[in-house]
Amino acid sequence: MSVYHEELKIKETELLREVQADLPPFLREFFRGIAQTTSTKTRLAYAYDLRVFFRYLYEEHDKLGGMETRHLEVDALDQITSEDIECYLEYLSYYIAPDQNQPQQQTAHHNDEKGKARKLASVRSMYKYFYKKGKIKANPATIVDTPKIHEKKITRLDVNEMANLLDAVESGNNLTDRQKARHEKTKKRDLALITLLLGTGMRVSECVGINRKDLDFQNYAVKVLRKGGNEVMLYFGEEVAEALSDYLEERNQVVTKDENDDALFLSSQGKRISVRAVQNLVKKYAHGITAKNITPHKLRSTYGTNLYQETGDIYLVADTLGHADVNTTRKHYAEIEENRRKRAASYIKLRKD
Repeated sequence: MSVYHEELKIKETELLREVQADLPPFLREFFRGIAQTTSTKTRLAYAYDLRVFFRYLYEEHDKLGGMETRHLEVDALDQITSEDIECYLEYLSYYIAPDQNQPQQQTAHHNDEKGKARKLASVRSMYKYFYKKGKIKANPATIVDTPKIHEKKITRLDVNEMANLLDAVESGNNLTDRQKARHEKTKKRDLALITLLLGTGMRVSECVGINRKDLDFQNYAVKVLRKGGNEVMLYFGEEVAEALSDYLEERNQVVTKDENDDALFLSSQGKRISVRAVQNLVKKYAHGITAKNITPHKLRSTYGTNLYQETGDIYLVADTLGHADVNTTRKHYAEIEENRRKRAASYIKLRKD
């Protein structure tokens, strides 16, 4: 594991400890117990979600309301019913709570079906652990229905939009005067980065973690660290290789310090580029190209869609995109198959007419 990923893991661990200070002391056992089967990022997400859950109990619950979280013991979970959890899901639609990044400020929070489902999954995981350990009498979370997820239409770029996006990166035509002033300095980096995202379907978090030594031009491949902690090789084509090679000539001239020494993509400050910076970069170039809301994840969807249309192999797409469950991929691209059937049916009807 690279220095970057080690430092990211340390930062997440520190954040996890900070959030745990706001949670009941008995949850420390829960986080220790799942440490061998979950990533630090997953445990941090659970901690954030459970903090919302116990804040709700403090504010709204009939029996536990007003009780300081630090005084709760594990048997307090037996005082929570499935109806209480359903009320919690309703509460999640809109509530006022401290901002995650600025705890001193109160902020309005909203959750759609996916947000509620994720927070319910965190509560379920907690109950499952303590029920399995025999420390609580019942597991009411199991009988609470998961909110129905209304699938949104997959946003992706068509062939012309992809070409226009890459042209915009190379030319800088759609940029503001202020952005154009910096464009020449970052053009090769930006073109290599966006071409790589479009050409491999990797996550933006995987992209920013790449080091120069992870590139293998002999086999047209790059090593990335996936969400679950596995290192895999992703393969790319000649266009990606050309953009990366062109950028590397420039990148190899930059002298950096410490952990940024081998980072492939650098910010203007000479540090490893951040996820937020890549998100802003994609948004900047996509502006004026299409009315679609284009993000790095949409570039990933574009790659996955193209791969599925070319191969029809859902397992290949799932493996390439790093989906742990092929059903996630199948559900995601069911729309593509449905549209294909509709076009075929319309074509046959026209032929008959």
